[in-house]
This record gives sequence, C-alpha cells and structure tokens, in this order.
Amino acid sequence: MSKVKYRFNTKSLTYEKVKVTFSERLWRFMSYLAIGLVFATVTIILAFKFLDSPKEKMLRREIEALQLQYDLLHKKMNQVQVVLNDMQDRDDNIYRVIFEAEPIPNTIRNAGFGGSERYEVFDNYENADLLKRTTERLDKITKQLYIQSKSFDEVVKMARDKEKLLASIPAIMPINNKDLRHQAGGFGWRTHPIYKTPEFHPGMDFSAEQGTPIYATGDGVVEVADANAQGYGNHVVLNHSFGYKTLYGHMSKMAVKVGKVVKRGELIGYVGSTGLSTAPHVHYEVIKNGEKVNPINFYYNDLTPEQYQIMLEMSSKSTQSFD
Repeated sequence: MSKVKYRFNTKSLTYEKVKVTFSERLWRFMSYLAIGLVFATVTIILAFKFLDSPKEKMLRREIEALQLQYDLLHKKMNQVQVVLNDMQDRDDNIYRVIFEAEPIPNTIRNAGFGGSERYEVFDNYENADLLKRTTERLDKITKQLYIQSKSFDEVVKMARDKEKLLASIPAIMPINNKDLRHQAGGFGWRTHPIYKTPEFHPGMDFSAEQGTPIYATGDGVVEVADANAQGYGNHVVLNHSFGYKTLYGHMSKMAVKVGKVVKRGELIGYVGSTGLSTAPHVHYEVIKNGEKVNPINFYYNDLTPEQYQIMLEMSSKSTQSFD
C-alpha cells in the first residue's frame, strides 16, 4: 500500500493531502528511468573499456599462447639456421676440399622461390605479412636442408670412392727412376730441340735406354693407343677417372690396346724415340680436368722429400726438352 503524503499549508495552517496526478507520476518514472539508463550506459562503457569479458579473456590467453609459440618457432629457426650454416661451411671448406670437389655456389644454396603469388593464400588473414615472412623463411631453410642433404649424399659417395680415387691418381714416375739417374726435362718454357725456338713444354721428359719399360702411374682405362697425334709418335693416354688423364709419348712399342683396364705399375709400353724426338725418352703429361699440370707434383708415392727436392732442381735447370 502506497504511503499517503501531506503538505502543510502556511495560509490555512493546516495539513492538506498531496494529490499526485498520473502525468506527474509518469514524468517521475521516465526521469528515474532515464537516469538509470544513463548510469547503466556509463557503467557498461566503463566495463567494456577496462574489464574483459570471459570471451575476451579466453581470446587474450589464446593470443598470448600463439605469441609464445611464434617466438619459440623463430628461436628454433634461428638455431636451425646456425647449425645449417655450420654444416654448409664444413661441407664447402673441409669435406669437399678433402675430396677435391667444387663447393656448392651460394646462388644455388640461397636461391629464392620466385613470385609473390606463392604466398597469396595468406592475403585474407589479419596478420598476412607475419604469416608470409614466417612461411617464406621456413621454406628457405627447408630448401637449404634439402640441398645440403643431397650434397652429403655426394660426399658419402666420394668417401666410398676415396680408395678408388687414391689408386687412380697418377702418383709414381712412368719409368723406374728411384735412383734419379735419368735426366728430367721439366714442365714449362723450354727451347725446342729441333726448331731452337722457345716453346711451352706441357710435361716432363725422362731419358732412358731404348726398350726401357714404361708403367701406368695410376689405375685407369686405355683411352688412346696409336701414333696419330702429331709429334708424340707411338703414345698411350690413360683415363683415370676423377678428372685425371696421363699421356706417355715416343714409345718404341705399345703394350696395351684401347679399352684395356690397367693398374698402377702395370706395363703399358717401352721407351723409344718415335715422333718428334731427338733421343730415346718418355714424354709424360698429367691432365687434370682438361688442363695440363706439372707432373712433378704427383710423385709422392715414389720420392722422399729429399729426392723430391733433387728432382725439382733437376727439372728447373733443364733449358731444353727432348721433344
């Protein structure tokens, strides 16, 4: 039951019953309601601004977890990149040097993927740039790991072929010259014995009696055995694989035919003076990857350091070759 309200009338000095009309009641109700709405609106705004809803709290926790996982992912990728860089460095500067293989060019190791359309699938995401950078970096590391894996496969194969490589490299002299009695015409510019003009001598000359045995200086296959090359006379070329070939010129007689497989130290012919030659000797060349190199660097199976020094002095003093 609503309370009855009275008002004191100062003129009549009596209490009069207060009568509230419907419009007044409605106005009061609307006033109270408006004030309540204002306070409620302000409260809601402040709550939304400074307080998180349960859903927002859950989303915030998810974002923090994702940020932590992203940081851990980048940290792991940094660690992988450090290890990968070390593997690449050892591969190029240790393993491939040991097996005389060319390093893998950086243009291949660090080659890009080409085209921005590769990552356009992320364009509709809010963090598109972040997703693109992370995915691109992961793809690059994955490609570098694949290339390094293939490189190690090659290194393993080279290691398995190391014994064959060591047997194939020309590592002895072509005739029995351990006492160094046979004069050596050296590699380099010499006076031609017939034309008396300066000419580059691409091998070494070992003088010996007619018919002295000539031996293969490394395992290989006979690639040439004829007298068709100008100046060399009867000559033999052995293909040792791994980029190595050797040539033996001016033979009096050849003891092998094309296609024959020979071992280091096996007889392949006899000293002579066929072709453009002034005396019985064997002209010996070492070819590495198509380039003629100084044979004196390949006698490590035959000579002691002292003998090598003597051989080096003899070959450097020679001013004229035998062919």
